[in-house]
Amino acid sequence: MEKIKNALKSVRVKLFLMLSLIILLIIVFLILVNNFVFGQFYLYSKKQSLKTVYENINNYYNSPTNIDIDAELEKIAIRNNFDILIKDDQNINVFTSNKDFFSTLGQMTEMTNSIFSGQMLEENENYNIKKMKDTKTGISYILLSAKLDNGYLLYIRIPVTSIEESVKISNNFLYLMAGFTILISAVIVSFVTRKFTDPILELNKIAKNMANLDFSHKYRITDTDDEINNLGKSINLMSDKLERTIKQLRNTNIELEKDIEEKSKIDEMRKSFISDVSHELKTPIALIQGYSEGLLENVNTDDESRKFYAEVILDETNKMDKLVKQLLELMKLEYGKREFNDRKFNLVELEQKLVVKSQVMLQENNARIEMESPEEINVMADDFYIEQVITNYLTNAIKHVKEVNGEKYIKLYNEVDVEKNKVRIKVFNTGDNIKEEDLNRIWNRFYKADESRNRADGGTGIGLSFVKAIMNNYKNDYGVVNKENGVEFYFDLDLKIGEEQ
Repeated sequence: MEKIKNALKSVRVKLFLMLSLIILLIIVFLILVNNFVFGQFYLYSKKQSLKTVYENINNYYNSPTNIDIDAELEKIAIRNNFDILIKDDQNINVFTSNKDFFSTLGQMTEMTNSIFSGQMLEENENYNIKKMKDTKTGISYILLSAKLDNGYLLYIRIPVTSIEESVKISNNFLYLMAGFTILISAVIVSFVTRKFTDPILELNKIAKNMANLDFSHKYRITDTDDEINNLGKSINLMSDKLERTIKQLRNTNIELEKDIEEKSKIDEMRKSFISDVSHELKTPIALIQGYSEGLLENVNTDDESRKFYAEVILDETNKMDKLVKQLLELMKLEYGKREFNDRKFNLVELEQKLVVKSQVMLQENNARIEMESPEEINVMADDFYIEQVITNYLTNAIKHVKEVNGEKYIKLYNEVDVEKNKVRIKVFNTGDNIKEEDLNRIWNRFYKADESRNRADGGTGIGLSFVKAIMNNYKNDYGVVNKENGVEFYFDLDLKIGEEQ
């Protein structure tokens, strides 16, 4: 039932029903005209023919030229399907085209004189025209009775039953044609309405897609310059403008979200910085305060003691300055505020330089370093930050290196993976393993896995956090793995093959 209701709402169905109704009304109108107008028009037409024949026959008898009147009358009778009878002033037949007409007319005149009865159609001093019906045969006629100029009597009869039959036949034909017309019109209307409704349906689909913010569909413009085509152009123009406007709104919204996120990051960075600085500066500030009070109160009066106090204050101040700078740099790295100056450089050359710098610390810890690598590995990165990563790994390894099974050493080596276009830098040191629960925590700021460490080693506790921030910016892997006789730290870099850009 719902489908039927929806179908009746369709423009195509409505147009078909409308055109079908128009066709039916036209056919009904034709039937009405055929019944009530065509008969009257036929009588009028025949009356005009009778009057014309009357005038022609009158002219024949008045004409001075020799005309074969009988032959002409025969032609007129045959051509018009007329029965013609002419009598002279003595009531003697001068001409008859149909003997039955003569006998019927004579009998009716003698017995009842009913030939002059019937419906009078037209009358004047020269002739009269009546519609009559033969009661014996049931046939209706139109009869013209006239007196010619020469005194002759003229009778012309036309049967009218044929027109009544014609009306019935034409009505039946119209009924039949109505059925065929509706069937044919159903096909034609279906085709025609499709031509009109298909573009409308397409426009409706495009409008629905636009409502769902899908502007990929466009109306197919044709060569015809009609209203639907113009509407399609307007829909396409509106679609393009809406698409541009929505894109601008989306871009503006994205920029706004970025601004909000940026402000949120800045606020978070500020809070984190204040928290970290407050936490880490407690000890050096306390030391500076204590030694400063000692100097002011002259706890030690000798110059050597005062110099020691001043050196402690200066050392703690330098540590505070270094810590604050490192924290600021770490914050910028973590929140994407630092731009990298990437370039192609030889990784092995950088590693060799850092190993040389580490010799003093190695000697102090009575450890050796082993290095395994090809002569040249070209990478694409910021060499300043990669130097900090390797330095942090080496420094961390030297501080924690211990003798295991009679061996105490550090190993720096590179593994190249051409398929992945990566190189993995590994730094291993013999010593104690890191607790499993600490493997992920050591990358956090100020987290120290070794609780026995103190401030004497000069560490700030944010070295590995630097590594994490730098590698996250490059979206490369990093991590730590416990080995059988020590610990191994690693990180990845992108290889650079070919000429320098």
